[in-house]
Parts: sequence; structure tokens; C-alpha cells
Amino acid sequence: MGVTAALIGWFVLVEFVSGILQGFYVPLFSDIVVSLGIHDSDVNWFEAAQLLLSALVVPVLAKLGDMYGHKRILLIAAILTAGASWWLAFATSFWSFLAAWALQGFYVVWLPLEIALIFERGRRRQHGVSTTRRAAGLLVVGLQAGAIVGALAAGRIFAATADLTTTMIVPAVAVTLIAVVIWLFVPESTPEQGRTLDTWGFVILAWGLLLVTGGLAWMRMIGELHLGPAAWWWVIALVAAGIAVFVWFVRYELAQEDPAIDIRVLRRPEMWPVQATAFLVGISLLGAQGPLSTYAGTDRSLGYGLGLDATERSYLIGIYLVSLIIGAVLFAVTSRKANPRVVLIVAALLVGIGYALFLPFHLELWQVLLNLSIAGLGCGALVGALPAAAAAAAPTSQTGIASALTNTTKTIGGTFSSAVFGVVLAAGTGAVASQTAASLGGYLTVWAICAAGGFLAALLLFFVPRVAFADAPAA
Repeated sequence: MGVTAALIGWFVLVEFVSGILQGFYVPLFSDIVVSLGIHDSDVNWFEAAQLLLSALVVPVLAKLGDMYGHKRILLIAAILTAGASWWLAFATSFWSFLAAWALQGFYVVWLPLEIALIFERGRRRQHGVSTTRRAAGLLVVGLQAGAIVGALAAGRIFAATADLTTTMIVPAVAVTLIAVVIWLFVPESTPEQGRTLDTWGFVILAWGLLLVTGGLAWMRMIGELHLGPAAWWWVIALVAAGIAVFVWFVRYELAQEDPAIDIRVLRRPEMWPVQATAFLVGISLLGAQGPLSTYAGTDRSLGYGLGLDATERSYLIGIYLVSLIIGAVLFAVTSRKANPRVVLIVAALLVGIGYALFLPFHLELWQVLLNLSIAGLGCGALVGALPAAAAAAAPTSQTGIASALTNTTKTIGGTFSSAVFGVVLAAGTGAVASQTAASLGGYLTVWAICAAGGFLAALLLFFVPRVAFADAPAA
């Protein structure tokens, strides 16, 4: 257990740096916009580019980790992230910054590769599943703590230096140091012999993801720009083409001896509900944060909203992140004795209950904080639980790709919901006293969708066998 405990400690540090990357730049966006000479709306392209790149490369890198060693690929991903972070600090144009921002998305594969490494070392001692569950909760704690520290440090460093480049060097230094930590202190896993990379399978998958996410991005643009009905045909065409490519992908993969993604494994009763839950959690975890921020800033004179300024909204998000940490800690603690399937179901129910409470209770700050805290407890537990559950449900040679797929499906869920929420909220703009505020009906729709996603995830998890995600009996 000692080697695994030390490994978990190093990975908590790695995820802390990952959290710094996710929280550090957000408070600087206004200054980045001014520095690059772009419009506020152009910031959306940063998120879209990074999400798309991560959705494309994470499955490939995870499969390479299964083939050649998870530490090797983790180190490569850390080096690429460090290079992109240094590029960001010195980027002087929109396109240069966009390219660097997208490439920084390689950090998204860190967590799946860490889960695979922990699972392998724990499996050797007949407690791989339980060790991975507890470790996953601790990794999420490190991740969210890093996000909070990053968000708080960015503003203070910029205020002290008054120089954007100097401020953005800080996360680049952090990632560089963490790459050295991975190189020196993380042991390598034992790769499976005789594996091959299904290049054509990944190419087909990439085209499917590009078409679907492109259609969703276009749908969001329609809502923001209030384009005519004719523009919707592009959305329908792109999404339909993407679905057709995914059907082709499934048929192609079923005919391969060593597929990019083993569809037969995905069809297992202990696997498909986990991946579906990751998609549904992405709806609220990634898609609902923007609407939450705009609702909190909406003028109370409209009869709804909280009327918070930017600083007060940051405190609101901070409390939500703290609830994610508490949820991850509770998951790590309860997973020692509680049935992991039951923990997953309870966590999904908390997400549903938290957002369902927004429907009647949303006018007072304490109500919003209570609702967010309940949903945050569930999301915090699920962020750690899902990669661990996927690794436990996968064959030994596919733990990396199985864990990574929970991130890919979560990202797709977030992209899908972000596009839908953008259209829903834009549809009500101008229907109230303000010409920029979304209608209350739009926000109620967003919360209802998030609540339905949580409850549906809980229902799907009932299809998981009762004995799933348990440690294998000792030989």
C-alpha cells in the first residue's frame, strides 16, 4: 500500500496544477481581451477550441497509454501542456493565443492516465478497485483546490506586477515543474504486448466528433446572433452527418481485432450506464456554469436574479467549488465501506435534487447557495467516481481508454447542453424590461434540464449489476 499511497500523493499534486490551469486564467479574461485587441464574445472560441481538441486527443492518448505505458504518455501530455502554457504567456495575437489555448487542453488526459496507473498498482495487491475509488476522490480534491488557488492567485499576482505576461508565466512554471515530478517520481505501468493503434478507427471517430460539435457550435451561434430559420438546416445537416459517421464507426470497430474503442466492452451492463452518466453530468457540470453566472448578475428589478457584481459572483462560484471538494472527500471516505453502485446513485440524485430545487426556490441568495451546494456534493462525488468505475468495469488492457471515455462523453454532454442553453436563454432576450437579460422561463428550462439529467443518471445506474466495481477476490 505504501507505494500506491506515495503515488496518490504525487498525483494529487499533479491534479492541483491541473486545477491551477483551470482557474488561473478566468479572472484575467478581461485583461487578455484588451491585450489581444479582441471582443468579449471571442473568448467563447477559446473554450470551444480546447474542448474540441480534448475530445479528439484524449481517447488517442489514453489508448497509447494502454499500449506503451501510461507514465510515458502522461509525461508527453505534461510536456505538451507546459509548452502551450509558455506559448500563452508570450502570445500577442488572437490566432496565436487560440492555438496555444487549444494545445493546453492536453492536460485533460492527465486524470484518466493517473486513474489507470493507480488501478494497475492496486490490482497487483488485490485491492485495485477500492484503492482507485478512494484515490479518485482525493484527486478531485486536489483539482478543485488548485482551481480555487489559481483563481485567487491570478488577480493578486496581476495586481502586484501590473504585467500580463509576467502573471501568465506562473502557471507555465507550475506545469514545467510538475512534468519534472512525473519524470522523476511516477513509476511506469506494464503495457500490454501485441497491441496496435486502430488509426482509421480514430480518424472516423474524429470526424464524427467534429461534425456533431460543429453542429452544436453553429446552434449556439444561431441563438446568440438570432439568425433566421434557414440557418437551422446547417445544424440538422451537421448533426445528422455526425450521427451517421458514428454508426459507421460502431460497425467498423466491431469488425476490428484491436479496435480504437471496444464497442463490446461499452455494451457491458457495468459500463454503458457509467458512460451515459458522464454525459448527463456534463450537462450540469460544464453547461450550466455560464447560465448560473449570468443569472447571479441579473438585475433584481426584473423580478428575478441576484444582482451580484463580479466579485460577489466569484464568491458564489467559490462556494460551489468548495461543495465539489466536500463531495469528493465524502466519496473517498464512504467508498471504503459503502456499495460503490449505491454511492453513484445517491450522487446522481443529489445533482437532480439540487437543480430541481431551483424551480421553486431561486429568488434569494441563500436559496441559490443551498441548491448549488446540494448539486455540488453530487457532482464532486461523480467527477471522481466515474473514471474509477469505468476503469473497474474495463478489461485490464483497456483501463486508460475506459477512464478517458468518461471525460470525452462528459465533454460532449457539456458541449451539447451549452449549445442548447445558449439557444434557450437567447430566445427570451428582450422579452423583459432589459434587452440583454434572458427571461426567467429560459433559466427555469435550464435548471429543469439539469435536474432531469441527474434523475435520469440515477435511474440508468440501477441497471448496473449490484456486484459491479468490487475488488476481485484474492487468487
